[in-house]
Amino acid sequence: MQYLSYLQACIYDVKCWSQHNYLKLNSEKTEVLQFVSKFRQSQQIDNVILDETVVHTATDSVRDLGVQLDKHLAMNAHVNNVCKAASLALYKIGTVRQYLSKEATERLVHAHVMSRIDYCNSVLYGLPDLQISKLQRIQNSAARLVVRAKKHEHVSPILQELHWLPVKARIQYKILSLAYLSLRGQGPEYLHCLITVYRPARNLRSQTKSLLVCPTFNTISYGARSFVYAAATLWNNLPEHIKQSDTIAKFRTSLKTHLFLK
Repeated sequence: MQYLSYLQACIYDVKCWSQHNYLKLNSEKTEVLQFVSKFRQSQQIDNVILDETVVHTATDSVRDLGVQLDKHLAMNAHVNNVCKAASLALYKIGTVRQYLSKEATERLVHAHVMSRIDYCNSVLYGLPDLQISKLQRIQNSAARLVVRAKKHEHVSPILQELHWLPVKARIQYKILSLAYLSLRGQGPEYLHCLITVYRPARNLRSQTKSLLVCPTFNTISYGARSFVYAAATLWNNLPEHIKQSDTIAKFRTSLKTHLFLK
């Protein structure tokens, strides 16, 4: 019932925006996806009415800003799409690798492979290792292609030589960078509103550690993967000298070193 109430509230907000001419919906391009838990019974919504237009609810997934979202937020389709596109780009780069220098190859890999892996990667936080390993294999192949290493060679020294963080660390790097900017008022307002600085009711040693409030959650698939929980959890585990960085450049440099040493 809580999912239905939330969806109805969102529909009401969309209607208000539409009535004030701030938002025009194209019924042929508008899709509605109902996010539900695979462990709970929920009321199925077949369609919604927006500005006298009936929009049918998608059954499996929808595409939003290049990210394929499914109703359980398992992100299977999105990860598979990224792997498919990155593999094709990697294959094309491999066909001309013998004519390229290492620097030129690395630039191509960053532009056509790593950019796909890094795009909106914060939504992949908390996914099972099975999903992350698919992306990690793509990165490993890209790293070996850049340095022209054999397939059987261990990839960790190659990633360190290229100064490439593994996929899971890159996800943490993105979330922590957004958290740093949000805390200093330089990030998006909608993220800044989600972060709450920890302020104890009485004098405690923890009040000087730049901690964030870590909210409770009911579901692993949703609550534990939300930005507010992920940002607070990762931020609270950072060393204090990284949190106190003066600029975003210093923060990212220290953070990258920290993630490499973990």
